[in-house]
Amino acid sequence: MKTAFVTVAILPLVLANWQFKSRPDLAPPRLNITIPAADNVEKGYLFIAPFAGYPDTATEQHGPRQAGPYIFRDDGDPVWSGYGIYSIWSTNFQAARWKGKDVLFSFEGDHNPGYGHGHGHTTILDQHYETIRELRAGNHKITDKHEFHVIDEKTALIQVYQPTPRDLTEWGASDEQQWIVNAIFQELDIETGELLFEWASLDHVSPSEAILPINPGQAGSGFNSSDAWDYFHINSVDKNADGDYLISARDACSIHKINGTDGSIIWRLDGKKSDFHLGANVTFGFQHHARFHPELKGLEDGDDIEIISLYDNSAHGTEDDGGHQVHIAPTSSGKILKLNTTSWEASLVQAFYPPDDLLSKSQGSTQILPNGNALVNWGSSGALTEYDSNGNVLFHTYFDQGYLGLGVENYRGFRYNWTGLPNEDPAIIALENDDGTTIYVSWNGDTETKTWRFYALTGKYGARSYLGEVERRSFETSLEVEGKRVLHVVAEAVDAKGRVLRATGVARLEPEILPAGKKDGEGVLRQGWEEMQVEL
Repeated sequence: MKTAFVTVAILPLVLANWQFKSRPDLAPPRLNITIPAADNVEKGYLFIAPFAGYPDTATEQHGPRQAGPYIFRDDGDPVWSGYGIYSIWSTNFQAARWKGKDVLFSFEGDHNPGYGHGHGHTTILDQHYETIRELRAGNHKITDKHEFHVIDEKTALIQVYQPTPRDLTEWGASDEQQWIVNAIFQELDIETGELLFEWASLDHVSPSEAILPINPGQAGSGFNSSDAWDYFHINSVDKNADGDYLISARDACSIHKINGTDGSIIWRLDGKKSDFHLGANVTFGFQHHARFHPELKGLEDGDDIEIISLYDNSAHGTEDDGGHQVHIAPTSSGKILKLNTTSWEASLVQAFYPPDDLLSKSQGSTQILPNGNALVNWGSSGALTEYDSNGNVLFHTYFDQGYLGLGVENYRGFRYNWTGLPNEDPAIIALENDDGTTIYVSWNGDTETKTWRFYALTGKYGARSYLGEVERRSFETSLEVEGKRVLHVVAEAVDAKGRVLRATGVARLEPEILPAGKKDGEGVLRQGWEEMQVEL
């Protein structure tokens, strides 16, 4: 054997690997909060599903190591990790009410990042984080990732990406370019899956309204069904009390109001055939997440006034500098617009601009919160901001830290009140090192525990001996045991009224393995390229 020095890639040792002693299997992203939450942020938790925007290579890995749906507190402390509960690739994670009860839902399925669409279904969980429904598209179609919006606690709006062969030579295609995306949305009964309404773009909108042409193929080149020209690209659907629909057509840079009876187009906003004169700063491009907001109408506003919100990307393309990009504004923004269908004027009510000049080429959302604040998720820029109604920034975070924060993305971000009551037992572990024994406990998804009580099991029949209690302030709670060695321990979750919610199983004392460098203060994180001595 001879000794040689070889330069190898040392991928970063993820800090999350040592986050939770009681749940070492969980490695959620660590929020990089640059503006801590002010006192007047809306109540509730943050709902996000971050993922890596850059593909892994042999030497580099970016983004969350466990991409999936998460619930976080404003301080970055996780409430719930959905990693492994939602499988495959998941996005558009939200809370809603269905049949009078609070539920969670997320798309899960295949993700095609190059063309910005997915194929899968929507899975609904109850407050115990148990699957209660999987909903799929009707009429022999496959659900896309972009939309799942619950209406009146009964129905769901979804979107379908449907490649279709057509003669496209009229729009600059060659004879070989024959595939176009028929952008479809459906309304389904959640309980039965019955198809209640279906609308298809090719029945109502000419490909001539596309902003992105089939050549050079930035929206698909049309040579096959996997490379179909996505001329319209629906990415959101809403429905108002009159039964009409609001759709966002990203690749036509337009918002359409659709008649809920016959599917005809009532009006277009922006794009090539806008019915409105656009006031100052109204214009938008490659937008996402358009929503009706009748609650924002003033007392003086009549039936001819409509208020909508949207996320204005103002950009299209890839995040890396080598990709082709289209920019129409310096930054992305969240917007609230007022539409007058008598004068056909569109005006800007409020705009929410990013604190760090973010410009996201894909994804994004704008949520108007119950207290009047706005939560803007910056899509492929991997950040989220909350504003008050005057546009003041109250909170700003990125979705991971350091090396893993590079390229992280999140399709939509929300804030909701939520009560989680997990069916699974809490996790517990007791660890011993040279300094003594520490007991760690956690309960993934629990929102109701206020205090943890700890007990040692002693004697032949496992009598309980009280060790102490600790206020629950984060995902994991710990108790240091002084003065005696305990071999078996349990803990109880206690709510604000003093009621025991659940007890853990029995944990047997184990030796603790400390992170490398922990004792000498050298830290545990390394990244980049290092020289290693190896035997050849």
